[in-house]
Amino acid sequence: MSHNHNEEHEELHKPPRRKEMSRRQFLTYTLGGASAYMAGGVILPMLRFAVDPILQDRAEGAFVKVVEVSKITNEPQEFNFELKQQDGWYSSKALLTAWIRKTDSGEILALSPICKHLGCLVGWNNNKNYPNEYHCPCHGARYTSDGKNLTVAPKPLDMYTVKEENGWIYLGEIVANTVVK
Repeated sequence: MSHNHNEEHEELHKPPRRKEMSRRQFLTYTLGGASAYMAGGVILPMLRFAVDPILQDRAEGAFVKVVEVSKITNEPQEFNFELKQQDGWYSSKALLTAWIRKTDSGEILALSPICKHLGCLVGWNNNKNYPNEYHCPCHGARYTSDGKNLTVAPKPLDMYTVKEENGWIYLGEIVANTVVK
């Protein structure tokens, strides 16, 4: 019994032993850390790719030079213009059309040619039965020279924001028609 007592006494006074890492723990930590590092290398660029366009500053109110003011009459005229677009990292050019005229008060009015019924393109004076109106050849929608809807279409034609500068007309974004009530 005295022998056991000495062993117990000896164990109580031993300095604490440092717990050593086993080979299995070392490999687990090493492989886990390397896997996390590689996963971060794959996931972080994907997150950056998805979030970066949201963080970019947008060019608010970008206007496009379309036509000289001197060429505009009271009769609507069709003008085509290019708009540079940036969709994420994809840059392209869109060909757009506007019907532009001077109103009775001398203001410039630029209407979108897209019919509010089903999205076909309207034309000015393209139906002899309805002179001096925009007419949609798809389903017969008709609009006044200000873009007010007369038949079929539920809303008036949209309009472009317009800016006059140095004798030129610049068109901006498409907005709801504010000329007609």
